[in-house]
Amino acid sequence: MLSAYITHVDCTRHEMGAGHPECPERLGAINDMLLTKGLLDYMHSYDAPLATEAQLARAHTPNYIHTILNSAPEEGYHRVDPDTSMNPYTALAALRAAGAAVQATDLVLSGEVPSAFCSVRPPGHHAERGAAMGFCFFNNVAVGVLHAIEHHGLERVALIDFDVHHGNGSEDILQNNPKVLMCSIFETGLYPFSGENSTAHNMVNIGLPPRSGSDKFREAVTTHWIPALDAFKPQLIYISAGFDGHREDDMGNLGLVEADYEWVTKQLMSVAQRHCQGRVISCLEGGYVLSPLARSATAHVKVLIGAD
Repeated sequence: MLSAYITHVDCTRHEMGAGHPECPERLGAINDMLLTKGLLDYMHSYDAPLATEAQLARAHTPNYIHTILNSAPEEGYHRVDPDTSMNPYTALAALRAAGAAVQATDLVLSGEVPSAFCSVRPPGHHAERGAAMGFCFFNNVAVGVLHAIEHHGLERVALIDFDVHHGNGSEDILQNNPKVLMCSIFETGLYPFSGENSTAHNMVNIGLPPRSGSDKFREAVTTHWIPALDAFKPQLIYISAGFDGHREDDMGNLGLVEADYEWVTKQLMSVAQRHCQGRVISCLEGGYVLSPLARSATAHVKVLIGAD
């Protein structure tokens, strides 16, 4: 059975100005590498639909949704924080990115596909319930998680975040939800300067110091994530797949390499096989230097779809 590859051309129309690291070319770099490596032969391609306001409202306030959908300028840019701007196509791209997570959830839980990779932008894990920040507008993965719970009736959903930056938005939306376990590893002392002092009972946040490298990353996964996931027994696993912890990406300084993303994906797929029939949905988050992004995402997807 083919896995799902969900994307949309609208996700390339959002951009935040020349030289901005969260650029449209990110999706092209990933697609080209997946094509070159033959992995798209193992995947069925889907055009991401537009998320509905009702789907977004599970994760965001109605006033916030209205603001984002009505703030795109007719031309030029509208700045929402120092690093994050909207152009005329941003709202459309953000709706597609969130819609991809919803579509992936429906496809995987219906049994049409065993797993899904959402190659979409803008990313989402910094978007809080009522605030855009950190290149993010709607929290794509949180929209998917809450769709699984509230529409499909799941009781235990896990979210794994290995982006180099803490997913503060996902924590803001999902903290203390007894049906969610969120496990994250991030670099300490880095934007958004949160996560280490979380008191939410359903968060397994592991901050690693700069230059921790592969061994410390893998130790954290083995020591903290895997026991928590096995105890929780998720019915579905989501991944906030950020690849900016790569040693060639200057947005962070963890010092990871492609083999680490391949390894951690294998660990998560093993958990999924034990507890949820291998059902995993991955949504692209960070990764801003095109070559390591493409290589790392490909290493991740190869394991996700069982082509390794």
